This record gives sequence, structure tokens and C-alpha cells, in this order.
Amino acid sequence: MAHQGQPPAGGFRARRRGQGELEAQVLAVLRQAPEPATAGWVQERLEGGLAYTTVVTILSRLHTKNAVSRTRSGRSYVWRAASDAAGLAALRMRRVLDGEADRDAVLASFVSALLPHDEELLRALLDGAPEDQARSGAAGTGGPDGREG
Repeated sequence: MAHQGQPPAGGFRARRRGQGELEAQVLAVLRQAPEPATAGWVQERLEGGLAYTTVVTILSRLHTKNAVSRTRSGRSYVWRAASDAAGLAALRMRRVLDGEADRDAVLASFVSALLPHDEELLRALLDGAPEDQARSGAAGTGGPDGREG
């Protein structure tokens, strides 16, 4: 029997994943699917022996974030990635910004803290964006990467 602070009898303790890490792993597996995939298909390809219900919960959270799309298939769903890891990170950043009362101050503070290379990249992206998108901050009507889900 393992004592408090000691690993279990198998000699190892499962590493606790960081926030968003499971979502990124599920999304990466789903992006490899040749066609819309079931939660069971995703579960089989994930490391760590996650429960089926955990995979469904993660897929549902990703769906709420518009990072995946789903289509009814019988009594369950098949899932398709609508975003990549960069799109998922951008969604998280957008949620933080949307949750702040002084959006302008937060954005100004973020931009002022960028590394020179990141600032140059941001300027180039803004210079290349169509005027109406740059003004409104819209990225299109599709998913986080601009594609329809």
C-alpha cells in the first residue's frame, strides 16, 4: 500500500496534465482523422487511458469553443477539427480579452509587452488584413482559423 507522498505500488504516479493540455491532445488526434471521428476513435488514439466520458466531455468543451464541429450519427456524434492548436490558443486569448472590463487597456498592455519580433509580426499581420477585419477584429464567419466547421 502506498503511503501519503509516495508513488502507488506500480512505482509511478500519473502526471497531472496542465490546463488546456488535454484539449490540445484531443484536437491533435482529431486533426489526424481521415474523416469525422467518433469519441471512441479519439479515445483509442490518446495516451494515458482516458475514460470515454472524459473524451466526450473534452470534445463537448471544444465544440462550445468552436474548435470542433459535430454531426449527429445515430445516438451519438462524429467530430471534426475546426481549428488547430494555434487556433485553440487564440480562442483562449480572445476569451480572456472578452472577459475584461477595460478591453482597450488590456490590449494596450499586451501589445506593449510583446517582444520586438512578435510586435513586427503583429504589425505585418494587421497591415495585411483587409480594412474591415482590422477595424472590427473579426476573423471571418467560420471557425477560429476562418474555415467553416
